[in-house]
Amino acid sequence: MSTQKPKNNAPLRPLASIIFASRWLQLPLYLGLILAQAVYVFHFWVELVHLVEAAFGNTAALKQLVTSIGYKSDFEVTALNETIIMLVVLALIDVVMISNLLIMVIVGGYETFVSRLHLEEHPDQPEWLSHVNASVLKVKLATAIIGISSIHLLKTFINAANYDLKVLMWQTIIHVAFLLSALAIAWTDRLMSHSGDKH
Repeated sequence: MSTQKPKNNAPLRPLASIIFASRWLQLPLYLGLILAQAVYVFHFWVELVHLVEAAFGNTAALKQLVTSIGYKSDFEVTALNETIIMLVVLALIDVVMISNLLIMVIVGGYETFVSRLHLEEHPDQPEWLSHVNASVLKVKLATAIIGISSIHLLKTFINAANYDLKVLMWQTIIHVAFLLSALAIAWTDRLMSHSGDKH
């Protein structure tokens, strides 16, 4: 039984080559996101150091934390309390979740829209990257945004005394809008995958 040799790919026409090569214009965008990731890492460690210093009684670090989380009290805060610790920890979790979102956009977006990373044999290849495509990336990003929005909403509710009722209402409405948008994206993706299976 003879095996057919794969056909050689014909060279692209000049215009098609230019259009196809234009995907590399996205590379500076992904490099910029890597720099943004570095800023988030720096911010995370600054906040963590302030938290540790405040735990050991450093009043300057405590004031910095209180200012950064927008915490207000009827009396002067002279020591860490449970609310401040919770708000700072939620802020750190928020940074981590946004950092995860950045990684998904950088790695998944580059793999989907620019060029293959060829990580199939790499032991540290993320599990989700093996079946990433534009629709999967949309659903994962929507889910990550809901998680980030949930953290923001929880921070607002814990510190609700320092927020206006309209702010609380609108943050809740926006969070529900994110939920509905993610459900719509997932439902649309499921419909499209089912219709693709039938053809």
